[in-house]
Amino acid sequence: MLCASLLGLLSMTAPQARADGAASGGDLTVAQSLGARELTVIVRRAEPGALRVDVVTHVGTAPGTLTLTATPADQGGETSSGTVELGSQPGPYSATLHVDHAGPWELAVSDGQRTARIPFLVSARVVTPWERAAYGGFFAAGVLLLVALGTAVISKRGWPTLIPVGALIAALTVGTTGAVLSGSAPQPRPAGSLLDPTSGNIGNPYPERDLPLTTNYSRPPVNLAVRTAQAGQSTELRLALTDSATGRPVDDLLVTDDAFLHLMVVGPSGRFWHRHPIRVAPGEYRVELGLNESGDYAVAAEIARRGGGVQLLRSSVRVDGGSGSGAADPGTGGGTLTATEAVAGEPTTLTAAFGGSADLQPWLGMLGHLIAVGPLPDGVPTGAAAAGVPVWAHAHAMMPLPAVGAQPPDETVAAYGPNVAFTFTFPQPGRYLVWAQAERGYSVMTVPATVDVRAGAPQ
Repeated sequence: MLCASLLGLLSMTAPQARADGAASGGDLTVAQSLGARELTVIVRRAEPGALRVDVVTHVGTAPGTLTLTATPADQGGETSSGTVELGSQPGPYSATLHVDHAGPWELAVSDGQRTARIPFLVSARVVTPWERAAYGGFFAAGVLLLVALGTAVISKRGWPTLIPVGALIAALTVGTTGAVLSGSAPQPRPAGSLLDPTSGNIGNPYPERDLPLTTNYSRPPVNLAVRTAQAGQSTELRLALTDSATGRPVDDLLVTDDAFLHLMVVGPSGRFWHRHPIRVAPGEYRVELGLNESGDYAVAAEIARRGGGVQLLRSSVRVDGGSGSGAADPGTGGGTLTATEAVAGEPTTLTAAFGGSADLQPWLGMLGHLIAVGPLPDGVPTGAAAAGVPVWAHAHAMMPLPAVGAQPPDETVAAYGPNVAFTFTFPQPGRYLVWAQAERGYSVMTVPATVDVRAGAPQ
């Protein structure tokens, strides 16, 4: 009974490791622009056994069948497949697959024409050294308690009982020390956040301890190459990510803000896209957009590489022979954006008012997103100007923090807003284009605005 109580105390005091705003070993949420479908793929707490996958659709997503396939990435194992029948109503649709071991896996999501390949990890039970000490100490204390009682019953002298009692006290000391450390010592890094995960190291709380103390875990910057191809009535952007040192494909992206890659595009007349290209091969991503205007398009891709921080990659593409239509992107509008007086170098509050009731949903793990581009020169088409400006920023309105160990709310929760406030400091004076985004009724609303930033007082 004593051991059971202490083990229960240990399990309550040991916190979960957290990565990118979610509990390590919790749900993995990845936004995917699969053809004309805007999807959110949620891998629910991947552990060996049944694997539930939810696919959240948004307004405008066509019904149909998706095929899901889970394949182990680094060793032999069983491949599991299933289907998801998407209905006409936006919201979550589910399938259940099976994964038979911990380690890196890949989830393929196919609509029959294109396939998104999503890397994910099946978690293993990670036991730290102090947890081992706690469990081992309490277990030994329980055994030694029985030995001490038995010795006291059968021994004709009292002193032999002191031997197991002394060992019992030592075991309790080890177990108690381990339990205290389990609740207060820093937790191991989440698997795959620092080193490439394998089935061999995913259960190791400190895989880096076998490496030299001087190991540099940072990785070189990423190069981005963008080209276009025609895909029916749409234009397909093909993005190639390569290591700037070796030239090899980059395939170690981490999920940040519920996506492997956030793509932002500004067209010749200021039309704006925020999409999440699908990974089709290591370092290769694809997304279909309606680039109907002739002219230059500014392209920015936000990524986070393993062992490093967030990186913003910038490029541009030119489209010739377009129809000249710069119609607003579906979902644009539905609110107003106001700002306090904007002064370069000083915080500015920008408030997006979407109206209605408090029923906004989290999108990409946040209540709202703000993209700012500028300062823009006069007399230059917007796309060409945006490609050369010094400032591209992606700011957020954060969600309320969940309780420790709790899973953050997903898109099925509609309980926020209707006003969303952002704080941003424009670094230079001039004219900026800004877009505020939030989700309601499984539809992403985009509110554009122009902000004129004046120069601050001389220092």
